[in-house]
Amino acid sequence: MIKLIDAHAHLWLRQDTEVNGLKIKTLDGGKSLFMGEIRQMVPPFITDGRNTAEIFLSNMDYAQVSAAVITQEYIDGLQNEYLWEVQQKYPDRFLCCGMADARHAGFLQQAEALIRQGFGAIKIPAERLIMPDRRVRLTCDEMMQMFKIMEINDTLLSIDLAAGTAQVPEMEEVIAEYPHLRIAIGHFAMVTRPGWHEQVQLARHPNVMIESGGITWLFNDEFYPFPGAIWAIKEAASIVGMEKLMWGSDYPRTITAITYRMSYDFILKSNLLTDEEKALFLGENARRFYRFGELIELPYIKNMSE
Repeated sequence: MIKLIDAHAHLWLRQDTEVNGLKIKTLDGGKSLFMGEIRQMVPPFITDGRNTAEIFLSNMDYAQVSAAVITQEYIDGLQNEYLWEVQQKYPDRFLCCGMADARHAGFLQQAEALIRQGFGAIKIPAERLIMPDRRVRLTCDEMMQMFKIMEINDTLLSIDLAAGTAQVPEMEEVIAEYPHLRIAIGHFAMVTRPGWHEQVQLARHPNVMIESGGITWLFNDEFYPFPGAIWAIKEAASIVGMEKLMWGSDYPRTITAITYRMSYDFILKSNLLTDEEKALFLGENARRFYRFGELIELPYIKNMSE
């Protein structure tokens, strides 16, 4: 049986922040004010908008997902305090990323504090560093100092790049300078946007992996069972090998459209991937890369409708 690991999920108690001057704020019924409009941020039965570890664990147990990497995004606000609590409470189920606010000078000190605290990974939503009035480059002095400290401390980098090739040359420079810094590139290289192959090719380096968090969002127009996503996985594997790719759900935003189980079972049910490829993509690659220990084995729970 495949022990599943979700390489890209989110948790928060409340959203209350802004990006590029636009507010994001938790409302009721699972909705949020999101940069000028009302969006269904989480399923409507989460009436208070609290996207907690306990709700996610219930979803994980039902969907037989053994462990998950909890990443972060500026649109949710910094969740370091809550995620540290989650990491201490559920160390066998979660690897939580800390996040410094790299949009503003001084983030190096924030990252150093998170590493001293014990976070094993740091998240950078790098697409948010290209702002209307300025840009923070991944190769600026403060960023490179942070990467050096992360490499020394064996702190993993989780990063989402802007669509296309805008930040690929910067990433190449970072990878060349810090070849032992483990890097997970999210959103499956923004696969439905031009230039995604160049992002995938970054995983030719031994310390770099690609995770598929958000792939069902990117292929939302074709919807379940996401045939385009399957072909994209096969295409990426032809470039860097299936051993460099990992499944991620982008929970909970994606489960406003589909169930959590649906975020991976379209892969399990595909006849275009071998059993070995499915095992690598859905768990084994992530277990090795994120260095998870013994994984919980979860039983299948039969639905009332079966």
